[in-house]
Amino acid sequence: MKIRRISAAAAMVAAGALVLSACQTPGEEEGDDAGIDQSTAVTVGWNQSYYEYNDDSATGNATANANINYMLNAGFNYYDADLNLVQDTSFGSYEKLSDDPLTVEYTINDDQKWSDGTPVTAADLLMYWGAVSGNFNTEEFETDAEGTPIDENGDPVPEDQLANSVFFNATVDTVALIEDMPEISEDGQTITFTYTKPFADWETNLSMGVPAHVVAMHALGIEDPTEAKQALVDAFANNDAEALAPISEFWNTGFQFGDTLPDDESLYLSSGAYVLDDFVRDQYITLKANPDYTGEHAAQIETVTVRFNEDPMAQVQALENGELDLISPQASADTLTALEDLGDGFEVLTGIGPTYEHVDLVFNNGGPFDPATYDGDEDTALAVRQAFLKLIPRQEIIDRIITPLNPEAEVRESYSQTPSAPGYGPITEVNGMAEAYPVDGDPEGAAQLLEDAGVETPVEVRMLTAADNVRRQDQLTLITQAVSADGLFEIVDVSSGDWGSELSDNSLYDASMFGWQSTSTAVTAPDANFRTGSINNMGGFSNDEVDGLFDQLQTETDPDAQIEILGQVETILVEEGFGNTIYQHPLITGYNAELQGVDPIALAPTIFWNFWEWSTTLTDDEGGGEESDA
Repeated sequence: MKIRRISAAAAMVAAGALVLSACQTPGEEEGDDAGIDQSTAVTVGWNQSYYEYNDDSATGNATANANINYMLNAGFNYYDADLNLVQDTSFGSYEKLSDDPLTVEYTINDDQKWSDGTPVTAADLLMYWGAVSGNFNTEEFETDAEGTPIDENGDPVPEDQLANSVFFNATVDTVALIEDMPEISEDGQTITFTYTKPFADWETNLSMGVPAHVVAMHALGIEDPTEAKQALVDAFANNDAEALAPISEFWNTGFQFGDTLPDDESLYLSSGAYVLDDFVRDQYITLKANPDYTGEHAAQIETVTVRFNEDPMAQVQALENGELDLISPQASADTLTALEDLGDGFEVLTGIGPTYEHVDLVFNNGGPFDPATYDGDEDTALAVRQAFLKLIPRQEIIDRIITPLNPEAEVRESYSQTPSAPGYGPITEVNGMAEAYPVDGDPEGAAQLLEDAGVETPVEVRMLTAADNVRRQDQLTLITQAVSADGLFEIVDVSSGDWGSELSDNSLYDASMFGWQSTSTAVTAPDANFRTGSINNMGGFSNDEVDGLFDQLQTETDPDAQIEILGQVETILVEEGFGNTIYQHPLITGYNAELQGVDPIALAPTIFWNFWEWSTTLTDDEGGGEESDA
């Protein structure tokens, strides 16, 4: 990512009240808080509230959760400033033992512990594999916005049926390539996975998730954490549906937060540099340095508070007032100008971020884009999808909202590649998006499609996006005006403050607009968005040819062949009217000049990736560390 550093030149304003002092270098041992100045604090602004500790679940899979968990929990690897994947050997290690069959061994260091004192072991990685592989599911259910399984009528599945059903609500098909029970060493610290076939992105395929002992203690009613952990291992090893059913139910919903921190502290344990200390939903979450953390990414800052506000200008004002020290708000020309005008006490970074904006359609909810609405007529449903997408004013959105910020901004024409990626040109040359869905819209083509299909207009479309996000509401206004101009469609605004969790319940909407933020450079990353039943495939899209192409991609190691496969996938997505891509998000970061080490990257967790390198010269007794209503 190219970063442009701006030196603000307007009148000086008071420096932010929350700043840091450099008292510990990464890698220092922390026993008894050694090396941490307990008066240091920083307050960060973010646009969406934390709401679930399990960010691997269908409901918790959101950047707002993952950013916080990144600071809470340690793992095997991370991306550095140059987007190189780096092993964190202070947590553990992994190595490929064999290519045929692909065999990978992970070892967790003996000194790693959860914040309740329970050792981090191979059982915790087993928990992740068992849950997201989908290998143990005995039934598949749709879920509502809270992650509760529902039947075809939208009613909760009866408890007696759930009691006998294993259903982990988030499946990652690349993890499902590991079908056999992994081998765990006698000391419980090493686990070995054997794949059913070669897989190019094996190094980013597995990660640490929620604590295994917590899941088993709650699900199986076992008080001793060691005993609970063994019971969980046995349940997976024996494919014991009676035990796995409650384990899956708790994994799905047991880590969801209400308005404050749960009374049960086991629901938000830490294995990393910080522990959760306080939380008020939609206002703030506070993290404190973990005194028992022994890894190389030790906190230099005693307290990190993240405050939530979707209004970019309100974040800029809070930065100026010293209520925030670091922000990376939704970018706009007004936001950039306001940051540049703050003065020499602040730094501003700009660039292209890891997120792209898009509109997706729902294929299976009985709505306007579902063949079931037209007595199973696939062609009619396809015509309605294509007509709607032809009316999305992508260029107008760029011109009105993005170009003032980035004069070189262009409509993004790929589902899988950023405009700067080597594969973007070859894929956009073949996928047909520009022709099928012209950036300036195609009202005549849309009208003809609906007329030929014999569909009565206007077609009602419920559209879900963030209710409190100014930029998305502006985009929704432009879309509403464009699709309703000729009476072809009527937008029903179902925007919500809880849009992130509601995405998993597509009975609530027919089209959605939000951003996907890249978390890795893996070529197989799009698999989760478009494969049948995958975690990010919210709209119920299903295509056997696409699934087969992703099967090929998993084992393909030649870069040119990988791009060719993705081009074929994207051609089908365009033809089937999956949705529209709109633009790559510009990235703006503003921060108090006393805060050092800020260096956002073009992958999640963006500004948070190197939190252990943050430092400052100010202390929290100047006011910023106090909690108040946002």
